[in-house]
Order: sequence, then C-alpha cells, then structure tokens
Amino acid sequence: MLLLHISQDGWLDALARIDTDLFIKINRDWASSFFDTVLPIVRDQRTWYPLYALLLVYLVYKFRWKCLPFVLLAAATAGLGDQLSSGLLKELIGRIRPCRAEELEGIMTLRVGYCPRSGSFTSSHAVNHFALAAFFYFGLRNYLGKGSLLFFLWAAVICYAQVYVGVHYPGDVAGGSVLGILLGIFMSRLFRYYFNFGSPLSARRT
Repeated sequence: MLLLHISQDGWLDALARIDTDLFIKINRDWASSFFDTVLPIVRDQRTWYPLYALLLVYLVYKFRWKCLPFVLLAAATAGLGDQLSSGLLKELIGRIRPCRAEELEGIMTLRVGYCPRSGSFTSSHAVNHFALAAFFYFGLRNYLGKGSLLFFLWAAVICYAQVYVGVHYPGDVAGGSVLGILLGIFMSRLFRYYFNFGSPLSARRT
C-alpha cells in the first residue's frame, strides 16, 4: 500500500509539472502583442452577448414559441455548470490559481486587471462554455449542419484565453471541458427527449 501511495504521488507530481510547464509555454513563451490585445477580450463574457442575441433571433425566427424550452434549458445548463465548478469543485479541491502561485511569481504574466481568489480547478469558463457548446451542437446540428461544430471551436478559444491571460492552468480548462461536455450532452438529451422543438423523441416512441 505504501508503494502504491508513493506511486500515485509520483504521478500527481509529474502531471502537475507537465501542467505548469505547459502553462508557462502558453502564458510566456508563446506570447505575442496580437494575443495580448485579442485574448483578454475573447475571454470576457460580455464580448459574446451579441452572439447570444443573434442565436436567440435565429431560434425565434425558425421555431417561434417552440424555442422556449431550448432557451430555458440552455440557461439551466450554464447555471448548473457554474454551480458544479464554482460552487462545488473549486471549494472541494482548492487548487491555487497560477496568478497566485508563489513559484510562478516573476515568471508568468497576468494579462487581466485582477486575479480571482476562487480556486483554479475546474475552470468555470471551460465548464460553462463547453456545456453550452455541446448543448447547442446536439440540439441544433440537424439545422446548422457541420457549422454547429464551430460552437466547440468557440469554447476552445475561450479556454485557451483563460490560460494565456494567466488565471488558469491547462489542466483546469481540460477538466472543465470534459465536465462541461458531459453536462451539455445530458441536457441536450433531456431537451431532445421531451421537447425537440415540438417533436420530442418520447412522443415518437409511444
């Protein structure tokens, strides 16, 4: 049992080193003036309000009142993701953010005006945006086709920006992405089974 414990600690330490090394690559070594300007804007949720508005207009135009369950479940998806990440995992795990890590002082660069005091794992941005990306993809792929894959690219760029500006490690956004996708899949199945823009799967099976 002692050897197993040592082995587990060794793997955890190795993963933490890899995570930190990759963070330094993204935050310091792969930096550019273009990214310094663009990525802090990309990770700001206010940047994407027009996208949400445009998506809402599309849904109302195409489905009329039948889009209401989709909109409500999308909001619930984001809310659940935030509660899982910020309300549970960050407090439970308590990982220190890279912008507050003493060993990274003088090495990393914080490119936003503040370093949050909440825990680092998981990234709430990653959970929320990948949950929405999965929900949008599985709910709308029959209507948007391959273009619905862009939702995942959207979420991935936001996650990369979180690492680049210095508020999360790559492992934080990776873990958050997995959790978010699982949540988005669950919520999209819930939508398609009971609602599906007026043609629920449950009705087809009865």
